[in-house]
Amino acid sequence: MAAKAVAYDEKAIQTLDALEHIRLRTGMYIGRIGDGSHPLDGIYVMLKEVVDNSIDEFIMGVGKKIEIALDENTLSVRDFGRGIPLGKVIDCVSQINTGGKYNDDVFQFSVGLNGVGTKAVNALSSEFEVVSYRDGQYMQAFFERGKLQKKKKGKGSKEPNGTFVRFTPDLQIFKKYDWNTEFIERRLLYYSFLNAGLTLAYNGRNYRSRGGLQDLLGYELGDTVPLYDIVRVSSEKIEFAFTHTNNYGENYFSFVNGQYTNDGGTHQSAFREGVLKGINEYAGRSFAGEDVREGMLGAVAIKLQDPVFESQTKNKLGSTEVRSWIVPMVREHVNKWLHQNEEIANQLVEKIKQNEKLRKELASVKKQAKERARKVAIRIPKLTDCKSHLDDPKSKRREGSMIFLTEGDSAGGAMVQSRDVETQAIFALKGKPLNCYGLKRDAIYKNEELYNIMRALGIEDGLDGLRYNKVVIATDADVDGMHIRNLLLTYFLRYFEELVTHGHVYIFETPLFRVRNKKETRYCYSEAERDVALEKIKSPEVTRFKGLGEISPGEFKQFIAGDIRLVPVSVHNMSEINQTLDFYMGKNTPERRQFIVDNLLTDLV
Repeated sequence: MAAKAVAYDEKAIQTLDALEHIRLRTGMYIGRIGDGSHPLDGIYVMLKEVVDNSIDEFIMGVGKKIEIALDENTLSVRDFGRGIPLGKVIDCVSQINTGGKYNDDVFQFSVGLNGVGTKAVNALSSEFEVVSYRDGQYMQAFFERGKLQKKKKGKGSKEPNGTFVRFTPDLQIFKKYDWNTEFIERRLLYYSFLNAGLTLAYNGRNYRSRGGLQDLLGYELGDTVPLYDIVRVSSEKIEFAFTHTNNYGENYFSFVNGQYTNDGGTHQSAFREGVLKGINEYAGRSFAGEDVREGMLGAVAIKLQDPVFESQTKNKLGSTEVRSWIVPMVREHVNKWLHQNEEIANQLVEKIKQNEKLRKELASVKKQAKERARKVAIRIPKLTDCKSHLDDPKSKRREGSMIFLTEGDSAGGAMVQSRDVETQAIFALKGKPLNCYGLKRDAIYKNEELYNIMRALGIEDGLDGLRYNKVVIATDADVDGMHIRNLLLTYFLRYFEELVTHGHVYIFETPLFRVRNKKETRYCYSEAERDVALEKIKSPEVTRFKGLGEISPGEFKQFIAGDIRLVPVSVHNMSEINQTLDFYMGKNTPERRQFIVDNLLTDLV
């Protein structure tokens, strides 16, 4: 049946004011909405937008402390900068394209340049309050969903200069959400590393750093011993630090004007190129970039007037002109540092030579694996692919692409029948994957299943080829299912840690119980939810799902559609992960055996 024709005339054209547009097209301003379970969810972007303004004050040399407080769903930020000029307080938080960031003399190195950030926070908050204190006077304004409710101006305030902002994310926009204090603390920790001398107070704890990016890498290393002391170089426009470890891959933290660009960008690429050229210039060699950077842990922060980001959320820098000065500056500093530290430089060169040797040895193993795969089949075995992929810029639904790594053919079959063929791919595991902890990288190519998972995801050469935005581990909620989950996480964290650290890996939650009668059906994800359902439903029938294969395709459809429950796998500190993997997935030590005995749960019949 053909769709009903809609007249395209003057009546079809709409004009929205800025407030309406922000609330209608929220994703354009803050990226994903989310429920607070992911560090890039909208509520944390709102926090970032407010704190960024306070950071800008510190960068301009005013205000050495920022106070952040969380009270249920309401967050407040108090800085001690110059304070918003009193006559422009209301405009600065409610009028698009209004702010002091357009004046390079007032704000030379600012993140917030488009006059949107705080206005978006205001528009997306059920309640929003701003107070500016300047030289004994103050201006206070209250808003609801971006609309001014009341204002108050006065004199004789004893409060020090600065700005106070309090907001509550609107449940009409964000539905149900919860603040994760760990995400807030990590963001504030990054702020402290990027702004040496700044104190950020939150939940009774002060975050402050003296060593800048050196402290950041030290925090990420934890108990991991680097091959040499962290190299740190700092100048007016750029600060960078790096070292090497025995871990696989490379890992970077990049920032622009204090903003964490978790997707990197042109400054990160230029930094990597500069390190490569500096080392090659010192060694008088032409080492391959992958050999130089294997095992590298680095961080780079730049100050840039009028930075160009690839989105409103500012996760990736797009300014192309930075390469012309970052590459030679990093190259010069790295070369100079190596000449000044000959012993460490020799250690580094030996590390690179070792990487080169391992890469060449691995090349033959890769070739054999690819030839073996080519003989087996043109397509990847056990993969039922979708149509939209993350690495396809022409795909309109690329951000919604996901792949389920599921346990067995029965669960995989049910998912295939109920999935969205446009965005949802299914990879059915044969059984328990290989425990790859402690194994070299060639284990990927010698093990057929691990190799096919890597091929399916497109991550052999890094995340640039990642085919799915979400990698979802879908296993039974039993001992075997948990073991498979841990084996897959070990695989990703061992060889492709960026896949996890960049927020692409999730755990799929399925209901444990179905409670129903003839009129109503409820799916429960815990015993507590089951008990609530039993109280609400009269004469219920209770079904316990033992595995994914027991769920019918019709039921599966609702679990992997709009009501899908995904728990993001987040990593706060890689050194802690290494210790955890060593304990649980390493050799069976007496300590681990005792831990199992002490925590073993048994049912007494």
